[in-house]
Amino acid sequence: TLQLLESVGGSVQAGGSLTLSCVVSEYPSRDYCVAWFRQPPGKERRAVGTIDNTGATRITVSLQGRFTITEDTASHTVQLRVDSLIPEDTATYYCAAGARLYADCHLVQSSYPYWGRGTQVTVSS
Repeated sequence: TLQLLESVGGSVQAGGSLTLSCVVSEYPSRDYCVAWFRQPPGKERRAVGTIDNTGATRITVSLQGRFTITEDTASHTVQLRVDSLIPEDTATYYCAAGARLYADCHLVQSSYPYWGRGTQVTVSS
């Protein structure tokens, strides 16, 4: 069974940086997408960005510039780096995986049948 495991998030100061890792036990298919989503307290879970098997990335427009997704295919690890953290980045962060059925990975939850349990990130001002 495909499993995803996020690294521990934690508490960080605003203005700092944080890198989360997601280890994917196996890829869902040759062509795949791995995505990061986040859910702030009391709000809906929304996409942060994606990376596919070619290394192409997509970041939600409102988050571009501070969020970066990279992958080490040898270790099946996808990383999410967040720079210039703000309190509004406080959320539970999830990684998810699915087959890449189209040219680009989609930023919608329904495209991802496999999910990690999530990791909490708290940004204090």
